[in-house]
Amino acid sequence: MSNSKHTAILLLSCPDRVGLVSRISHFIFERGGNILDLDEHVDTQHNTFSVRVAWDMKNFSIPAAKIEEAFTPLANEFNASWRVKFSDAKQKVAIFVSKYDHCLQEILWRKRMGEFDFDIPLIISNHPDLQPLADLYNIPYHVFPITKENRLEQEQKEIALLQEHQVDTIILARYMQIVSPDFVSQYPNQIINIHHSFLPAFIGGNPYKRAFERGVKIIGATSHYVTADIDEGPIIEQDIIRITHKDSVRDLVRKGRDLERLVLARALHLHSEHRILVEENKTVIFD
Repeated sequence: MSNSKHTAILLLSCPDRVGLVSRISHFIFERGGNILDLDEHVDTQHNTFSVRVAWDMKNFSIPAAKIEEAFTPLANEFNASWRVKFSDAKQKVAIFVSKYDHCLQEILWRKRMGEFDFDIPLIISNHPDLQPLADLYNIPYHVFPITKENRLEQEQKEIALLQEHQVDTIILARYMQIVSPDFVSQYPNQIINIHHSFLPAFIGGNPYKRAFERGVKIIGATSHYVTADIDEGPIIEQDIIRITHKDSVRDLVRKGRDLERLVLARALHLHSEHRILVEENKTVIFD
């Protein structure tokens, strides 16, 4: 897609029918929009049409604030689920961490390199350990120690802080706590998690040691949206790497850590560029 800072992005899904691409394209064309990117998919099993369209707003006759109103009649005709986003509306991302720093390091490094076009107004943790890393990048770091007794009370304080900073997206960058269903319900398809792909075969503590003892030949990482069902949300991105008898437990941990940080970075890239449509508990990825 173009680097234009005045780009509108339509994400839409509806029952499939003849002429959908033509009708949507014509809506943009007749108002002076120049389509920069269009990717569509038809799920023949469920008869569902999905599309992502990005167009240059430079000569578009409708101002950004009026696009939803103008497009609503067409969307209603299609019985569509849809949203419009804009490339110059910077998202605000909050990162939740515990003690592991590799995923946080990756995100902050890529942000500094200019790969991510969003703001990070704060980092939240249940431990003080990564405060120095946040300080290095001049990002406010807030510690909320979590116990069984104070979990819900601390979550309410976190939510208040997120709302104060108008956070759009939450990244669980190896945050070793389970967030409550109430927390999840306030950020549907806006909380992204990362974990090793041994689940459910190697749940619990020290999964790499257990995988090593079983002689696994492949390990992986999965990034997904968080739902009330733990680790069962719509999958955004995954990857794997081969393992041999020469690899030690330490090698598995190192390789798994590398996968986790890269898979999470790719998932965050897709999310931040509005390239994901969630259909029930699956995703359509427009890459």
